[in-house]
Amino acid sequence: MADEADRTERETDFPIFLFHHGKNDRIYETYGAHKARQNGAKGYLFRVWAPHAKAVSVVGDFNGWDKHAHPMHRMVDNESFELFIAGLSQYDTYKYCITAADGRELLKADPVAFHAETAPATASKLYDLEGYRWGDADYRASLERQDVQASPVNIYELNLLSWKRREDGGYLSYRELAKELVPYVKEMGYTHVEFMPVMEHPFDGSWGYQVTGYFAVTSRLGTPHDFMYLVDCFHRAGIGVILDWVPAHFPKDAHGLYEFDGQPLYESDQWDRMEHKSWGTRRFDYGRNEVLSFLISSACFYFDKFHVDGIRVDAVASMLYLDYDKRPGEWVPNIYGENKNLEAIAFVRKLNEAVFLRFPRALMIAEESTAWGLVTRPASVGGLGFNFKWNMGWMNDVLSYLATDPLFRRYEHNKLTFSMMYAFSENFMLPISHDEVVHGKCSLINKMPGSYEEKFAGVRAFLGYMTAHPGKKLNFMGYEFGQFKEWNYQEGLEFFLRDRYELHGKLSEYVKALNFFYRETPAFFEIEDSWDGFEWLAPDDADRNVLAFIRRDRQGNEIIAVTCFSGADTDYRLGVNRKGKYKIVFCSDDKRFGGDGKVRRKTLKTEKKFSHGKEYSLHLELPKLTTVYLVFVPDAQP
Repeated sequence: MADEADRTERETDFPIFLFHHGKNDRIYETYGAHKARQNGAKGYLFRVWAPHAKAVSVVGDFNGWDKHAHPMHRMVDNESFELFIAGLSQYDTYKYCITAADGRELLKADPVAFHAETAPATASKLYDLEGYRWGDADYRASLERQDVQASPVNIYELNLLSWKRREDGGYLSYRELAKELVPYVKEMGYTHVEFMPVMEHPFDGSWGYQVTGYFAVTSRLGTPHDFMYLVDCFHRAGIGVILDWVPAHFPKDAHGLYEFDGQPLYESDQWDRMEHKSWGTRRFDYGRNEVLSFLISSACFYFDKFHVDGIRVDAVASMLYLDYDKRPGEWVPNIYGENKNLEAIAFVRKLNEAVFLRFPRALMIAEESTAWGLVTRPASVGGLGFNFKWNMGWMNDVLSYLATDPLFRRYEHNKLTFSMMYAFSENFMLPISHDEVVHGKCSLINKMPGSYEEKFAGVRAFLGYMTAHPGKKLNFMGYEFGQFKEWNYQEGLEFFLRDRYELHGKLSEYVKALNFFYRETPAFFEIEDSWDGFEWLAPDDADRNVLAFIRRDRQGNEIIAVTCFSGADTDYRLGVNRKGKYKIVFCSDDKRFGGDGKVRRKTLKTEKKFSHGKEYSLHLELPKLTTVYLVFVPDAQP
């Protein structure tokens, strides 16, 4: 039986070698706690990395939290510790008692634990991830035939803890969400969901962005298998799942990664790179190989074990810049005298290369808020290697424009057109995210000026414009039925508005119809990376607050989008490319969507009147705050 233990140790030599060289993207197979058998006994094998520790032991309910009952022994690398304990069962709680170099005894949760106690408790729990029977084979096979760059991507971003609550204020479990959330998202026509961080975190008020368990989905809503079931149900419904993931920083909770073995380990030990002062958190040390293996493994873990489709990497800018949120004198330049964090840049490239090597169809999305170049280009040409980037500039510009009274929008018109100066420099997503509906920024509908009815019209017009604009789409929960209150992480959404009040219900119907129209219109998503898919018709009509442009698909089919952001109805002459008839195929002012129904002529005939540089033009009756889509009708069609 000694040979069995020797063989187990030999089998870990190479993974640990890779771990120390920053090349192990599946440390979850080696470290943490795993079911095992030694000397004929069943139990769990524990492994943890703690290079500065004098000693480490495993403590838990099973030994009365006795710090001396189960001492671990050093492994071949002299930095990791290992111990097999017989007789343990799934859900048993445990921590590591780490004796630091100065003699302090620290109780730490397992950095690679798969399950955890529910906050405010902080211990890790034994859990075997194997055994779930997936039913998403057809969905995953369909991804192999998909070119995501030329596919519709319309994301519903949500917080699983506050999308809907029980009557007593409690959370819906993962399995309850599978019954309610999945049908809702499918009915509304979204292609993907994006969950704000589901990784284990101690404080609800962090919204999940201060993570202590990088390999554990939160136990507030159930077990890892329950979360697998939720993802599986989305996939069976044909809906992709994206997770927010936080490799930029971690909190200073005593049980977490903070000074894990008594001194900086996962965080940098350099004075200027150790902390995010304004966030009160620690920054990861991207120059340490083991930290690279840890983070890259965490990302791969969710693709591997939970079948997720994508990861949105949070706060990328905070990693890339040494002077991020710092004043002069608070940071040290790199070896070239620049403010670029060379180690973080190398980490991001390595992360994307590792993920795409194992999961070629993955969505790797950067929340990068600056003008950093080549974010969505391969590392081989100097890029960061993501395949999508949030267009934060577009988001800030359009929200600023929308908050302006229509009387003064003529002076802000460039905020609508500037995005097309750089729209094809990256593979962009257009995000109206959770960050824009909190902290006094107002909900989307409450950003709109005007009367109650005008606010709804403004939202409809904006969403029509957004849907037609180049870039994949993302909106945050609650916008789809016009919740006036800002998002509150302690409450569920006010779904009663949709059911009790006409305009809220009709806005929901509008969003649903718009979502399906988008999915059925290849011109809106097939060509997102070049002028081949876009042509301005009316970019500069600031005085009348009108925008008009053409979108094209790969077959050359065209659709015209016209948006009137004016506070007054407008008779408008629009120059077009072709002589003949055009049909309005979608209108945000339709009565079924809560509009006034002022657009009565749905088929329009061109006139030989010069406009917008075109020989032929159409006369449009544009109601205020309205978006319409038009298509050319060949003579053979009615």
